[in-house]
Amino acid sequence: MPDLTQRIEKLAGWIVQANHPVFFTGAGISTESGLPDFRGPDGVWTRREKGEGPVQFDWSDVKPNPSHVALVELQEMGRLAFLISQNVDNLHLQSGIRPELLAELHGNVTKLQCRECGFKCDNFPDLTTCPICEGKLASSVVDFGQSLPEKDLIEAEQHSRKSDLFVVVGSSLVVHPAAGMPGIALRAGARLVIINQGETPLDGDCHLRFDEAIGEVLPAVVLSVRK
Repeated sequence: MPDLTQRIEKLAGWIVQANHPVFFTGAGISTESGLPDFRGPDGVWTRREKGEGPVQFDWSDVKPNPSHVALVELQEMGRLAFLISQNVDNLHLQSGIRPELLAELHGNVTKLQCRECGFKCDNFPDLTTCPICEGKLASSVVDFGQSLPEKDLIEAEQHSRKSDLFVVVGSSLVVHPAAGMPGIALRAGARLVIINQGETPLDGDCHLRFDEAIGEVLPAVVLSVRK
């Protein structure tokens, strides 16, 4: 495998060349903000399998980290066509990602969603009825067994098919249907890049692989894109 600097330069070059670069984020991008991932050494599922309790954290203290900011910088340079996220932590919106460029496939802890029409709004404790259709408002976070939000899923699939560069950031790619997006992009002819410290099912199919911490990679890639 080429050294880190060479791989960073290659990814930066691909981002500059791409007509429709799509990024896909999982829990790993938020670990440097103090949130646990799922399959890492101290991840939620790893601790559960060891019989250990969950990591405790205060949501009010969680802030975007330099990797979130790097994606915003790519957005501002016109180098991020769309962002698909498995995360519910609101850090992409908090960092400055435009809502129309973001599909949050597993919902958002700060948002309510109408179970009837899909209307989404900020979470206010006394808000229970949808102002559009008078349906019931509930947490937008998707629990196991629930369907993904239709609008976000459709947009994610559409942008995956349009993508000529698809960059996975901090996901083990084992939770479906969200984890199927890189495969859609691959079948459509996109280059696939994976930045993740754990193994993924698509490691043998990707065109470029980073095992390093995301904070070592993404901000450096953005610096190289700016050159």
